[in-house]
Amino acid sequence: MTLSLRSAVVSDIGPFRSTNQDAAFFADWAVGVADGVGGGPAGDLASAALVHRLAAGSPRAVDAAGLIDRIRWANWDLRAHVRRDPALAGMATTLTTIWLSPAGGLVLAHTGDSRAYLLRDGRFQRQTRDDSLVQALVDQGVVRAEDAMTHPQRNVITASLRGGPADVVHVADLTPLQGDRWVICSDGVSDYLPDDAIAEIAAGTTDPDATAQALVALALQAGSRDNVTAVVADLVPGIPTREPARFAGSAADLFAEAVDIAG
Repeated sequence: MTLSLRSAVVSDIGPFRSTNQDAAFFADWAVGVADGVGGGPAGDLASAALVHRLAAGSPRAVDAAGLIDRIRWANWDLRAHVRRDPALAGMATTLTTIWLSPAGGLVLAHTGDSRAYLLRDGRFQRQTRDDSLVQALVDQGVVRAEDAMTHPQRNVITASLRGGPADVVHVADLTPLQGDRWVICSDGVSDYLPDDAIAEIAAGTTDPDATAQALVALALQAGSRDNVTAVVADLVPGIPTREPARFAGSAADLFAEAVDIAG
């Protein structure tokens, strides 16, 4: 059976930030979230430029090698921005994305501390490992998993995309099933909501847009001090269209500004 993604995204700047450094895209063939790395310059540009370059062009299913190529080209675009404006040196972004593949599979790519979760047959599991200092400490037994959310260094990440040839992305080929639900979010959600709270919302609402709205609202209610972005994608029967991706967060904001300037 051919499957497509029924997807939705909600991105909120949050009450404590002056810019939205989260960027997201969604379509019936792929979805993704990027989060500009805090402490570096132009995180909003880094995330927006990456997802626009990644999802640009003719939409099509890609296998793992094809997705790696698309990410490589998008990452080179970050380097090109820095070459044009050296003041942008050091800008970087996370990326977590899923794409349907030509053979009927699904490809997951990830770097940084944005997250992907899968709800399948009532079982909710995280599908990505945070590239972060705190996750490394948890893996080593230095920090308890239940303390990771409140650790003072929880935002220190150990991998991201910054336009360099040594940047690392983890890619996995997966088998999608009808009825699967994917939740992809920035750390503005996962740093403030435990996995069981995310799972309850993911399992308790049927409409992807309502689910994304509920996740963002609950993260803000929990006191999120970051930008808050959630993408929800359901695997449903159907042939993916050739419609272009739609964008949210900085990817929508900066594009709108560019159109206004050009006009």
